Amino acid sequence: MLKDFKPVLIILLRFIIVYVVLLFAYQFYLNSSKDSGLDSFSRIIAGQVSDLQNAVGYKTALYDDVKNEQVWFYVKEKYVTRMVEGCNAISVMILFVSFVLAFYKGAKTFLFAGAGLVLLYIMNLLRIAGLNIVMSDHQEYGKMFHDFIFPAIIYGSVVFLWLVWIKFFALQNENV
Repeated sequence: MLKDFKPVLIILLRFIIVYVVLLFAYQFYLNSSKDSGLDSFSRIIAGQVSDLQNAVGYKTALYDDVKNEQVWFYVKEKYVTRMVEGCNAISVMILFVSFVLAFYKGAKTFLFAGAGLVLLYIMNLLRIAGLNIVMSDHQEYGKMFHDFIFPAIIYGSVVFLWLVWIKFFALQNENV
């Protein structure tokens, strides 16, 4: 009976192992930068979002609040949002990579995971910039965009990438 479930168990075990290893590595990274405020990866994202917003005409400056481990976005001469560790989408990226590696199919697995990470990174930059613009111009919609619209976009992107991975790569030979 266990033989029938062996492929599923292997996929599940691979997912759990990759997820736990990446999660612990990320937690180790966060713990190593605890005293310097917001982690450096989140700072890089905040800087790139600021550059993007400045490029599209939304004058943006950053205020580093080291004590509270956050960076504030100062857009159009007012503080509109703040960047905290959870905004960097690393947890979403860990989940994505874990799923893709669970259905390992050789070198193309790493190529797809890398391309997916780049896409998710760009989506996250656009998500944060979009939220800043909404909060700057239409603050009354801010909660709806923060809590529903933008999470649906980022998680929807992950689900879409998973479906592409399964349909066109992971199960490619099994559809014959």
